[in-house]
Amino acid sequence: LEAIKKRRSIRKYVKGAEIPAEDMRQILEAAMLAPSARNCRPWEFAVIRNRAAMERIMEISPYTKMMETASAAIVVCGILKNDKGEDNAFWMEDCGAAIQNMLLAALELGYGTCWCGLYPSEERYKQMQELIGADSIPMAVIAVGVADEEPAQRGHYDEARVKFID
Repeated sequence: LEAIKKRRSIRKYVKGAEIPAEDMRQILEAAMLAPSARNCRPWEFAVIRNRAAMERIMEISPYTKMMETASAAIVVCGILKNDKGEDNAFWMEDCGAAIQNMLLAALELGYGTCWCGLYPSEERYKQMQELIGADSIPMAVIAVGVADEEPAQRGHYDEARVKFID
């Protein structure tokens, strides 16, 4: 609960900070440890550190300006069909669980993150597919870096949004 309460969307990062390969591997491993429907694991990831590609991400999506100072971007893509040609009907939920695991793992390792959606904007996700050379559907891009801000907590428990059925 402490990590969940501490996590924030970070939009300012220490420019030029490096993320060691082992830390990135741990963040991606956390993503792949997420639960998925029928254990289909309908995800794949593109890690972007190239500054020109990060600039292109900002052109593709107007809500990713934090990439200017982020150390890396992780594009989370959903695989719509399994190896047998069957629909991975819950790919969005499964990728969402993977993303949350990434956000919490990055926090534990001392990094800030910001989850930026791409899907269902066809214009955005198709451009991202082209950028990373993917056939799968880019549903989100996650900015990762050393936080250069400490935003206050926004959300809180709101019992008015809970219905108890006993």
